[in-house]
Parts: sequence; C-alpha cells; structure tokens
Amino acid sequence: MTSSSKRKEESHMLNGGVKQSTWTKAFSSNAVWEEKDEFLDVIYWLRQIIAVILGVIWGVAPLKGFLGIAIFCIINAGVLYVYFSSFQQIDEEEYGGTWELTKEGFMTSFALFLVVWIIFYTALHFD
Repeated sequence: MTSSSKRKEESHMLNGGVKQSTWTKAFSSNAVWEEKDEFLDVIYWLRQIIAVILGVIWGVAPLKGFLGIAIFCIINAGVLYVYFSSFQQIDEEEYGGTWELTKEGFMTSFALFLVVWIIFYTALHFD
C-alpha cells in the first residue's frame, strides 16, 4: 500500500467518515486530496489571491517596471512551491511534477496582478 493511500485511509478514519470542505483542507497541513482537480483548484485560487494582494501593495508603494514584475514572479512561485512541497507535502509526481504545479494558473494570476497594480498605481500616483 502506498503512502498516499495510507494517508487517505487514516484521514478518513480520523474524520469519522465525514468529508472536509476544500478550504478546510487547504489550510490544514498534510491534508488528503481525494481528487487531483480539487488540489489544483486550491493552487489556482491561492495564486489569484496572492496576485490581488501583491498588485495592491505594488500600486500603493510606487514600484515600477521590470523590478516589480520580477519580484512578483519570484514571490508568487516561491510561496506556492513552499505551500505544496512543505505545508501540504504532496507527491508532486502525482500532479505531473513540480513544474506543472508551479505554473498552474500562473498566467491568469499575472494578468490579474498587472490589472490591479495598474489601477492602484494610476489612482494613487497621478501627475
């Protein structure tokens, strides 16, 4: 029996057979994800939340240009990597490898970040 199937059985028994909500599992360390898409959805939406928060911060603090974009990419990828590798401790190969998880929803979060950054920067730092 593999370690992931053992974790699923142990988690199911500890919960008394009750299914946890997705957000409860998202903020619980070493949660068991029965469906791959459920975990990928959590990765996607956490990335969008990070994009909005960083877009507001970058707009309020007058960051400009490539430096702001580079810092966003590093923080966005780094936070999610730490989340799925250290906090959730999932087997990356189950989801297509580290790179697949790292790029899940990245471009949409990048677009959202740019929109929020531009809106806040323009609203607060007009000439």
